[in-house]
Amino acid sequence: MASVAKNRFFAVATAGLLLMAGAAQAAPSCGNNSAGFQEWVQAYKQQAQAQGIGSRGISALDGVSYASKTINADRNQKSFKYSLDKFMQVRGGQTIISRGRAQKAQNAALFASIERRFGVPAGPLIAIWGMETGFGSFMGNQNTLSAVTTLAFDCRRPEYFREQLNAALKLVDQGTLSSNSVGAMHGEIGQTQFLPLNVLRYGVDGDGNGRIDLRSKADALASTANFLRGHGWQTGAGYQPGQANFAAIQGWNAASVYQQAIAIIGAKIDGE
Repeated sequence: MASVAKNRFFAVATAGLLLMAGAAQAAPSCGNNSAGFQEWVQAYKQQAQAQGIGSRGISALDGVSYASKTINADRNQKSFKYSLDKFMQVRGGQTIISRGRAQKAQNAALFASIERRFGVPAGPLIAIWGMETGFGSFMGNQNTLSAVTTLAFDCRRPEYFREQLNAALKLVDQGTLSSNSVGAMHGEIGQTQFLPLNVLRYGVDGDGNGRIDLRSKADALASTANFLRGHGWQTGAGYQPGQANFAAIQGWNAASVYQQAIAIIGAKIDGE
C-alpha cells in the first residue's frame, strides 16, 4: 500500500510540473494588446525569481493588470515632435521660469545644500521639476507596477522595460515602492519622475530621514542632482548646448526639444 501511495504522489507531482511547464510554454513572449498578458505575468515570475527578486516583489505581480492608458500614452507622445518654440509654449515655459524663481528663493537652503553635495545649481533642477510635475502638483495616477509590467510585456520596447520591471520589483522588496504606488503613465515615480531603475541607481536621501522617497521634494531634487552627476556633470561648468554639462542634461531625456528647454529655463532661473 505504501508503494501505491508513493506512486500516486509522484504521478500527481509530475502532472503538476507538466502543467506548469505547459503554462510557461503557452505564455507569449510579448503582445500588442491585453491578450496573453496574465499568462505572461505568471511565466515571468519564474524569470524574476531567477534574477534575485524576493517573495515580496514576486507576490506584487499578482495585483497587476493590463494598463491600456499606458499603451495609449506610449503610442501618442506628440509633444516631442514640436518645434522648440511650440514645445516651450505647450509646456508652459514662461510659467515655469516665473514660478521656478520663486521656488529657488523659497528653498534657498535646500538648493545650496544640493549644490554643495553634487555640484549642480538650482536652475536645471527646477526646470526638470517644473516640467515633469509642475513642482510636485501632479505626479500621476497610474499604478506604477501595472504600467511597467504592461510595457515589459508590450512588443515595442520589451527588453528596456523588463529591466525597469525588475528594478520596480526590487524596490518593492526593499520597501521603497508598494504594490499600490501610483505615478506617471510609463511608470515614472515622484516629483521629478524617475523610472524604477534610476531610483535604484541614483535615488538618495535628501531630507535626512533615512529613507528614499521620491515623493519627497528634498529626496527627488537631490536624486535628480545625483543623476546628473552620474551622467558626467562637472561642477562649475556651463550647461547650455555645446558646453560641458549639456551632455548630462541629454542623459535625462532623449528628446532634443526637452534638453534645450531644460537649458533655457534653467538659465533664466539661475539669472544667466
